Amino acid sequence: MYTQFFGNFLLGRNVITPEQLVAAIGKESTSHIKLGTLAMYHNLMTANEIDDIVVAQTHEDKHFGEIAIERHYLTEEQVNRLLSEQSPQYLLLGQILIEDGIITNSDLEDLIIDYESEHEIYDLDLEIEQKEQVIRLIRHYFKLEDVKNNALFESYLMLLFNNLIRFIGADFTPLAPIRCKEFPTQFSVVQHIQGKYSITSAIDMTCAMAIEFASRYAMDSFDEFDEYVQASLEDFLNLHNGLFTVNISNNYSIELQLSPPEQHEEDIVDLHSDAVSYIFPVLFPFGTINFLFSF
Repeated sequence: MYTQFFGNFLLGRNVITPEQLVAAIGKESTSHIKLGTLAMYHNLMTANEIDDIVVAQTHEDKHFGEIAIERHYLTEEQVNRLLSEQSPQYLLLGQILIEDGIITNSDLEDLIIDYESEHEIYDLDLEIEQKEQVIRLIRHYFKLEDVKNNALFESYLMLLFNNLIRFIGADFTPLAPIRCKEFPTQFSVVQHIQGKYSITSAIDMTCAMAIEFASRYAMDSFDEFDEYVQASLEDFLNLHNGLFTVNISNNYSIELQLSPPEQHEEDIVDLHSDAVSYIFPVLFPFGTINFLFSF
C-alpha cells in the first residue's frame, strides 16, 4: 500500500498532475529499478553522484555499476548486494518520473525522505505490511477521525485496497475522499448491507472503464459492455462485501447480511439523510473509479 499512497503524496505536494501520474503508473510493468535509484535509497550514493555517473555514461560505454566502482562511489560488494536486495515499489514510480523529466534525482531523494519520515517507514517488511501501518496511511490521507464509527470506514477501505491489489492490479492511487449527500451514477453496481448497521456500498465508473475493470477481474478480454462485464462488477462488489461482513463478524461479533447487487445507470442513488456518506475515488491508468460507502 505504500506504493499506492506515494502517488497520493506526490499529488498532494503538487509535484505531478493526475495525468502525469497515470502515464507513469502505466509504464511500471515494463520498467525495472536501476542501480542508481537503489544506491540512493540505501544512502550509499547522493543524487549528485548519480548524476555524475549518468553524464559519464554518455561518454563511456560502461554499466552504471562499473563506473560507480571505478569512481569509488560503491564497492563491488555493495553493487552485488544492491542488485540482490528487494526494494519498495514506489522507488520505481519515482524513477519513471525522473526518466520522464518531471523530477530530478535530487527531487526524488528529498521526496523519499519526506514520505518515509511522514509515515514512519523504518525497517519496513516489504513482503508483509502490518495492519497498523496501512491503517495509519488511511487515517493520514482520508482524515476520518471525526466520523462516528470511523473504524468501520477504515476496515472497509483497508480490505478494499487489498482486494483491488489482489483482483484488479496494484497500479492505482487512492485520491482524496468526497463527502456526499447523494450519489450520481455513471454505471454503478450498488449493494446494501443490513443488520446492526444499515450500509450502502457501490462501485461506479463509465462503461468503457467497466470493460477494462471486468477484463482484469475475470482475467479475460472483453471488447464490449455486455452482461458479462456487468456480472463481473457485481461479482467483485459482492465478493468484497462478503469478505467485509466476515471480518466484521470475526472482529466485532456483529452479523450483517448482504442484499443482491443492483445496477444503476445515469441516475441518483438514494442515501439516508442522516447517513455519513463518502465517495472514495481510485485512479487507475484506464480512469477513475468511484467507491461509495454510506451508513
